[in-house]
Amino acid sequence: MKRPAVAQPTISACAAVALFLTTITSSASASATGNGKPSNFPFVINTWGGAFTAATDAAYLSLVNSSQPASALDAVEIGCATCERNQCDTTVGFGGSPDENCETTLDAMIMDGTTMKTGAVAGMRRIKDAIGVARAVLLYTRHSLLVGDLATEFAVANGFREQDLSTEESTAKCSEWKRGGCRPNYRLNVSPDPDTSCGPYTPLPLNGLNLKMTVEEDQGGASHDTISMVVIHSSGEMAAGTSTNGASHKVPGRVGDGPIVGSGSYVDGDVGGCGATGDGDIMMRFLPCYQAVENLRRGMTPTEAAEDAVHRMVRKYPNISSGIVVVDKNGEHGGAGSGWTFTYSYRGGDMGATEVVTVPPVTAPDTHRSVHTIPDDI
Repeated sequence: MKRPAVAQPTISACAAVALFLTTITSSASASATGNGKPSNFPFVINTWGGAFTAATDAAYLSLVNSSQPASALDAVEIGCATCERNQCDTTVGFGGSPDENCETTLDAMIMDGTTMKTGAVAGMRRIKDAIGVARAVLLYTRHSLLVGDLATEFAVANGFREQDLSTEESTAKCSEWKRGGCRPNYRLNVSPDPDTSCGPYTPLPLNGLNLKMTVEEDQGGASHDTISMVVIHSSGEMAAGTSTNGASHKVPGRVGDGPIVGSGSYVDGDVGGCGATGDGDIMMRFLPCYQAVENLRRGMTPTEAAEDAVHRMVRKYPNISSGIVVVDKNGEHGGAGSGWTFTYSYRGGDMGATEVVTVPPVTAPDTHRSVHTIPDDI
């Protein structure tokens, strides 16, 4: 990854990122028990197993590198960038989740658990290094979020290379979707019927029935994956981040929960952190990661905090696909999910390999409650 060609915050931080984005073949033992810190530090945790464990390993190895250990923010950037380069499950990075126009756009966010400062990009076009640009927003601006073509312009001005994010695979996927009548899609209350036509669409007049159908049809949309990561440095400092290419066949311009603070991820170094994945259009309405961290502050365990955040969503949207991973400031962790079997990965202390935890879906509380009772303006 090409770092921004401007004054750098510290030589060691940028060198650590550059080193581990080009190679992660070195390793070192993790002995982080000084100053009374838990023996499982440093610690890395993120959504999903499988291909996503490469991100866990990359972030962890950067933290235990004996010659130049990374900071918590460095490690989050390194981990998320690993999934961007590897196109984890084709849901992170270039060449995945094309929109209705067959274009891939990227969302990312990174957060410092000490200052609570964040940097994020959304709907960014033609730049592969989404988490790197998000970090540049954090480092070199007073802002929290840049979007669309102007996020791309900022990236180019800061040394990132503009390039096509499509691949042969993503182009073929979009072409097949169009041949199949553009189904599934995210259109509602439009003409022609989005179940039978690719558009172009025009809005229909809305009445009370249409609004209720909007809520009902918001149930169980096509799910998609995201890498959301929380890191605890050996010093106890924390950071979090998220990277995704969003929902396949989304309406161009759509932004999901990934770059939204408190939804895609959230961290407060005094308490803990959270990462989320799932149906982002619904999840961002609940800020589940903010809720989960506040649950920790109220004294819940990580598992209780995650389950409470998921149950809040399931009460309103019983069919939602969601996954929440939560870690407190001591490295205790847990997760919860709905609509699928969720997994998360973690590695800390002197662990020789990443471990994957499988989390069965929660059951919906108050199952007698009908979605018809959801207010139209939710």
